Amino acid sequence: MEHYRFKLYVAGQSARSRAAIRNLNRICETALHDRCDLQIIDVLEQPQIAEADRILATPTLIKEQPAPIRRIIGDLSDSQRLLNGLDIQVDGRME
Repeated sequence: MEHYRFKLYVAGQSARSRAAIRNLNRICETALHDRCDLQIIDVLEQPQIAEADRILATPTLIKEQPAPIRRIIGDLSDSQRLLNGLDIQVDGRME
């Protein structure tokens, strides 16, 4: 089974940031069965990391592993679209 590594860039504790964190945690628990590492980076606290990864908008999710690298911008609320965008196959549909 593949293990996933994600970076989620957020801006402070905004509603969109909290929603993106909550939605991604749900995906990690239900679709990936906790086979993922998640690093949350607040661009307000660590702008140099965001600049190095060329983050222009938040929230932005980067799937680093497995290849290929994928980027998704938004609050990650559409689970099926998120899984498709990250090229993650799961049995059944996410609710």
